[in-house]
Amino acid sequence: MKRDSVLYQTYVDILRRELVCAMGCTEPIALAYCAAKARSVLGELPDQITVEASGNIIKNVKSVVVPNTGGRRGIAAAAAIGVLGGDETAELQVIARISDETKTQFAAYIEKTPVEILPLQSDCLLDMIVTVRRAESYAKVRIANEHTNIVLIERDGKVLAQKDAHLKRNEQGSAPDYSLLTVKDVYDFACTCDLSDVQPILDRQIEMNTAIAEEGMRHDYGANIGKVLLKTGDSLRIRAKAYAAAGSDAHKNGCEMPVVICSGSGNQGLTASIPVIEYAKALHVGRDKLYRALLISNLITLHEKTGIGRLSAYCGAVSAGAGAGAGIAFLHGGEEGDIAQTMVNALAISSGIVCDGAKSSCAAKIATAVETGIFGYEMYQNGQQFYAGDGLVVKGVENSIQNFGRLARIGMRETDQEIIRMMTE
Repeated sequence: MKRDSVLYQTYVDILRRELVCAMGCTEPIALAYCAAKARSVLGELPDQITVEASGNIIKNVKSVVVPNTGGRRGIAAAAAIGVLGGDETAELQVIARISDETKTQFAAYIEKTPVEILPLQSDCLLDMIVTVRRAESYAKVRIANEHTNIVLIERDGKVLAQKDAHLKRNEQGSAPDYSLLTVKDVYDFACTCDLSDVQPILDRQIEMNTAIAEEGMRHDYGANIGKVLLKTGDSLRIRAKAYAAAGSDAHKNGCEMPVVICSGSGNQGLTASIPVIEYAKALHVGRDKLYRALLISNLITLHEKTGIGRLSAYCGAVSAGAGAGAGIAFLHGGEEGDIAQTMVNALAISSGIVCDGAKSSCAAKIATAVETGIFGYEMYQNGQQFYAGDGLVVKGVENSIQNFGRLARIGMRETDQEIIRMMTE
């Protein structure tokens, strides 16, 4: 692929935009960011907070420990810490640098400050409005469709900034065109990319995600899925699953270390990277080969997720596990056909795992998705694969990806609503 082509530059832009740092689970962190922005617009510390949130935000915030809150979970904790100490310029690292003084003040602030939580009826699955008040003044901020996409800023009845929440960001000229992602072109890009264009992004992913995975393995977080897995054996495939799961357990249970995310998710960032890193170490491949395998894993994950969206009833680890399987196939010398069939095999097996919010069981789902990605490659290596007509698999990898995206985006829509009803009743 030519370095000066539109396609090449689009892929580099996608990676720069997607593989960013987040400290904490991205839904509560987005809420903290929204609240911090509202406080900055108000210009003083509010004594009332109202949070309106779509069902998927409620689902993904209610059970997660919010970092720097003393172990508290949920919407009120995320909004209050964002208001009290959040850096509104830091986006998904909004509460990464909370001072010791603010941590000390937090318990008293959340006790005395009423936080009203209301359901938000919206066509956007990712949607939140935070309104903060003091005396007669108020400020309101809305984020929709993506975790840092501010679509409304209002103060005391005056709209300070606004844009159409339903307009895709690439239609606004603020995002690259994700429709240009294909398996064929991802493989071409990964093989020919000038690594100097992506090395800083991938070095950060390797460093940060490895660090939180090791932290999760050292200490007691969540259900300790990684430690449980290692007790069953110490094979390469178990380590690949265990360290990805350990990173998730730490990430979802209050660890104050950053993660490089993928498709707006720390879980997906860990799933797409850690198994590939583990396999690269065991296979003793060079750093350049690891970079190219990570390009495949991350971009394949993003390609699958483009037709699904940021949030749905379809577990995002499934897409990232298939992406990891594709990256592992590349490390073993796999070419375009191997990568495509590995991904289709994996999706045919594990699609249908539901997302019932962010919490400790995510780590176990990650382990399952990684296992499926590895097995999808091993099937193909042994001359076995799923063919057109096997369930949702159809002829052509791109057509199969569209089918699984349709399942997640449309077919599981009512499932999503029922999950939300069950979790909030």
